[in-house]
Amino acid sequence: MSKLDLELTDLRKVFPEHFTEEQIAKAQTLFLKELAYDMHKFYGGKMITVPKAGLYGFNWFNVWYTPGVSKVSTSIRDDNDASFELSNRGNLVAVVSDSTRVLGDGDCTPPGGLGVMEGKAFLMKYLGGIDAVALCVDSYNKKGEHDADKIIEFVKMLQPSFGAVNLEDISQPNCYKVLDTLREECGIPVWHDDAQGTGCVTLAGLLNALKIVDKDIGKAKMAFFGAGASNTTIVRLIIKAGGNPENIIVVDSRGGLHKEREDIKADQRFYRKWEICESTNPKKVNSIDEAMKKADVLIALSKPGPDVIRPEWVSSMNNKAIVFTCANPVPEIYPYAAKEAGAYIVATGRGDFPNQVNNSLGFPGILKGALIVKAKKITDDMAIAAAYSMAKTAETRGINPENIVPLMSEWEVFPAEARDVAVQAIKDGVARVKLSSEEVYKKAEEDIKESRALVSHLMESGYIKKPPMEILERVLKKVVEKIE
Repeated sequence: MSKLDLELTDLRKVFPEHFTEEQIAKAQTLFLKELAYDMHKFYGGKMITVPKAGLYGFNWFNVWYTPGVSKVSTSIRDDNDASFELSNRGNLVAVVSDSTRVLGDGDCTPPGGLGVMEGKAFLMKYLGGIDAVALCVDSYNKKGEHDADKIIEFVKMLQPSFGAVNLEDISQPNCYKVLDTLREECGIPVWHDDAQGTGCVTLAGLLNALKIVDKDIGKAKMAFFGAGASNTTIVRLIIKAGGNPENIIVVDSRGGLHKEREDIKADQRFYRKWEICESTNPKKVNSIDEAMKKADVLIALSKPGPDVIRPEWVSSMNNKAIVFTCANPVPEIYPYAAKEAGAYIVATGRGDFPNQVNNSLGFPGILKGALIVKAKKITDDMAIAAAYSMAKTAETRGINPENIVPLMSEWEVFPAEARDVAVQAIKDGVARVKLSSEEVYKKAEEDIKESRALVSHLMESGYIKKPPMEILERVLKKVVEKIE
């Protein structure tokens, strides 16, 4: 084993040389899970609240609180939109979840989602210069059922305090009703990152992958495995971006989506799935292995692997096949296995493999752009604008089969997204203020740089304590022993 470093720059090198590719993949997943637990326990979570205004003497309490703050209250009373300027509302996001579909772990009970929601807040702050609060809610009604209306009412009640809402890890079918209702009835953007976020980042990766293999989005044959909030939104955005519905086959746990799926038609809660049934899969293909035959693209967001997608199914795809297997925490097939089976470009949702098609590339910049122009909602066209922005950022610096989307470390993608989303918001008529693209970019860039500098300062000054290497080494030893 190579020496483990605090930056975790290349986990593959810290495992024994005799480990197979499958053992390394399993060890990486287990190491990250075990380390996450120990680090969250060490820090007591990931986020704190600190003032952004100064205290230059104790009389300043009378400015920040009573009696001085009375003028702020009455000003906002007379013009509610003044709250975006006179409070932190204009840069504050609520990360809301009922924790019923937490990553690959399913229903984790309401507080079980806090680790993920704090993680979203962490990423928003560092990558987008946005303040965010994790809000995990109990959506059970008196019948013991998860009730979409309870989440809807909760978000409507909290919107006066926030500039935007990020919905997260809400199981279907509630996720559809919650998002679509709140998008129309709230006066601030309501963004479902599992749906719209995954959709626009996947579209960005697909656009560049198709450029590399020289295939047209309107002619490419595409198979989708999984029909939850993510894939149903991905399909909608791909079609809106030029994909041909007749070349698309979506398969869920009960078979292909098509006009004869009476079970979906009969349950109006799954109206998004029925929209796909009506417009795609004209040949009524019913299995994923059949859907993948001669397909140019596979996009899977189904259940954690690694044996959900079989290598022989990948081998049946067209030449220079594009395979996105994005289940968390383990993809439906490991990238090495997909490549061995003949895939030309492989992407997953994980950062320890090439081509991380991950929402973290999208929501910080998208929400930042919406916040800067005080948008009332995020339209599908704004999400598509973000996808093209991401794709362009990667293409400008160079793309190849192992590098189709920007890396999280390429911070330039976020102000660029913010700019392009804000411009589209103005075009769509949902922005409260109109700014030039240069003004939006500059504001986003300044806020992101400031957030990163703040974190660096807290680390250098010791307010964020460096974790002991003994913890990392203990976790590594435990993982190696378990895998061996």
